[in-house]
Amino acid sequence: MTLLSALAAAAPLAAEGPRHLNPVKLFMNADIVVQLVMAGLILASVWVWTIIVSFSLRYGGIRKRCDAYERDFWKAKDIDAFQAEHGKADTPSARVAAAGLAEWRRSTGGTAVDRDGTRQRLAAVMESAIAQEADRLSERLNFLATVGAVAPFVGLFGTVWGIMNSFFQIGQQQNSSLAVVAPGISEALFATAIGLFAAIPAVIAYNRFSHRVNQLEARLQRFADRFHASLSRELEAQ
Repeated sequence: MTLLSALAAAAPLAAEGPRHLNPVKLFMNADIVVQLVMAGLILASVWVWTIIVSFSLRYGGIRKRCDAYERDFWKAKDIDAFQAEHGKADTPSARVAAAGLAEWRRSTGGTAVDRDGTRQRLAAVMESAIAQEADRLSERLNFLATVGAVAPFVGLFGTVWGIMNSFFQIGQQQNSSLAVVAPGISEALFATAIGLFAAIPAVIAYNRFSHRVNQLEARLQRFADRFHASLSRELEAQ
């Protein structure tokens, strides 16, 4: 009797079907419009994580190269020789220094040297190089900001469309029971969930990476200021 009672109690549970949400089935059973919304959000999420991984690796490499370059730069006795050997490296600090040295040669190559004008041009050229490095590093971060701002609303559009479709099914079947509308509403809400899944890491990564870009820009500015001071002292000695 005990075994028969246990089997009798388990039979209704087995007839209920799956007890957990199946994302694949939610996607496959959704309306075509909702499916397109979900597919777009999934592609956006994949691209977001691609940017996150690539930026993290790129920033780590840039920081290491800048550390090595600046350490050796300040130890070098002949800046021109050092720059000729290391200036072509893919290093932001090297490009800032190269811009400063190029302007230094142009400004001091004549017979009469305008010291104040040379200082101003050196500062302007290196600041421009710093801004260019910051723009180069942050060129793909706008996509993160766009996904973070737009993805929840795109997912909400899919949800609204799915709920509208569920109410349409109520009118067609003349049945307002929960069994009729629940599947469609679940599929619709899944679109919002995917939108949040794409938006949340995008917003976090954008804020974090923007801070890192600002850190690099401030670091390059300190390097440029120190190099500018060195060139100014040499200019006064002439």
